[in-house]
Order: sequence, then C-alpha cells, then structure tokens
Amino acid sequence: MVRKVRRIAYAGMAVNVAVAALKGFAGLAFASQALIADAVHSLSDLLTDISVVLGVRYWSAPADEEHPYGHGKIEALVTLFIAIALAVVAYGLGSHAARSFLAHETSVPGLPALFCALVSIFAKEWIFRWTRRVARSVNSQALEANAWHHRSDAISSVPVAVAVAAAHFMPSLYWMDAAGALAVSLFIVRVAWQIASPALQELVDADIGDMVGEVAGIARGVPGVVTVHKVRVRRYGGAFAADLHVHVDGGLSVAEGHAIGHAVSGALTASGIGVTDAVVHVEPDRRVPRDCSTTLSAATQLRTAEK
Repeated sequence: MVRKVRRIAYAGMAVNVAVAALKGFAGLAFASQALIADAVHSLSDLLTDISVVLGVRYWSAPADEEHPYGHGKIEALVTLFIAIALAVVAYGLGSHAARSFLAHETSVPGLPALFCALVSIFAKEWIFRWTRRVARSVNSQALEANAWHHRSDAISSVPVAVAVAAAHFMPSLYWMDAAGALAVSLFIVRVAWQIASPALQELVDADIGDMVGEVAGIARGVPGVVTVHKVRVRRYGGAFAADLHVHVDGGLSVAEGHAIGHAVSGALTASGIGVTDAVVHVEPDRRVPRDCSTTLSAATQLRTAEK
C-alpha cells in the first residue's frame, strides 16, 4: 500500500511541477493574472503531494502500545492540512483578484496563455483519475483528498481558459482575467471544505451512519444472536472500529455466550466492509425460552470451533 501511495504521489509531484512552471511562465510572459493564480494553485498541489509522501509512512504504521488503535488518524490530519492549504491559497488568490477587479487594472493576455490553460486541464484531469483509482484501491482518505485537489486544479483552469480567451479576443473585456482568477479562488474554497469535512468528522469520532446498519445486519445473522443494539462505528484512517451490544439466550453459560460474541466479532472483521476492530458486549435476553435447543446447539458448536 505504501509503495502505491508514494508512486502516485511522486507522479503527481512531477505533473504539478511541470504544469505550475508552464502556467507561471506563460502567465508572466503573456500578462495573464488568472493563469498566474492557477500556477499558484498547482504549486499548492505540489505541497499536498509532499505531505502525502511524508504522511503515509506514519499513518500506515501498525498499532503499538502507545497507539493501540494504530496511527490512522494521522491520515485525517494530513487530509485536514491539505484542506487548510487550499483555503489559504484561495484567500491569497481571491484577495489579489478582487483588488485588481475593483482597481480596474487592465491586462490583455496573449494567446499562448490559453494554450497553457488547456494543457493544464488535460494533464490534471489525467492525474486526478489515476490518483483516485489508486486511493480507492487502498482505501486512503488522504490520497482521495489529494486526487480531488488535482481535479480542482483541472476545473479551475476552465474559467481561466475562458477568461484568457475572452480578454484576448475582446480587449474590452479586460476585466475577465481578474474575474477568472476570482472564480478560481471561490472554487478552491468549496473544494477545501469538501475535503476538510470528512477529516473533521473522523477526528471528533463522529458516528458513521451508513455503517451502523451494515454492522447490525451482520451481527444479527450470527447464530445465537437474539437482538442487537447500541451499535457504534467510527473511522480511523482507512478502517473502521465498531462496538455493539448483542443479546443472547439468558440460559446459556458464560462460555457459550462468549463463543457467540467471538463469532460476531469474527463475522464483522471478515465481512469485507472495512471493520478491523470490533468490541462485542454480550448481554442475556430473558425473553428467550431456556429450552431453546437451536440456540444452545449453535452456541455449543461455536464454542467447540473456537477451541
């Protein structure tokens, strides 16, 4: 997993360096404020690529005595850092564009600036699709955030291309270049929030609503389980931790109840839904007849299998 993440991050870094250099040079040479803003956005992508390369070494480390749940939350911190970096970039670009727009600064960009914007769109869309595919294959939230950072750069280049074309072919619309830079900054703010929101939810241990039903359904399917309640699921890194209460026949022995609880835990971690740690609290249900031979037989078989 670490090798895959680093490989795609290094590829993203190479694309970002090339695209940022191209847009920065063209923006300066052909007087396009929007293209210069877009070049800064690409440089922010480079910063987040570096944070992913450095962070994956830590969040993929196994659990230890000081971190019994592993180091997965480091990934959420890296993701949040990416979002903050985007927001800072957006503020800088937006404030400069707003000042230029209000001051009626004129700039008529050259046609090569349009070509550079189009190259950026295709290059960043390509690296976005590749990064997202790898992120989903390794279930990495930070890498997925970085992928969307690439996509934000690709999409932000669209209004840049429109603004450059309009300002070049219709000089009376000189203000379109600054307007394009402002549109880029607003788009980046939106992307930053979309990236930050799930990371913040993970850091404050917010419940994963969609997972609760799946966990409860798997637990109910284990032989010997009567009812399931108090199901809680939280995310840490690319995995989930669950704890739940299951009711079993109150007439079972402690060993038989433990066997059922152990079976529930095993079923969850083997289900493929991403649960790697499950704490199951076993409680007696007095409503179940004490001569329920089916439940007793299932519990006995589970206890025997456990041994």
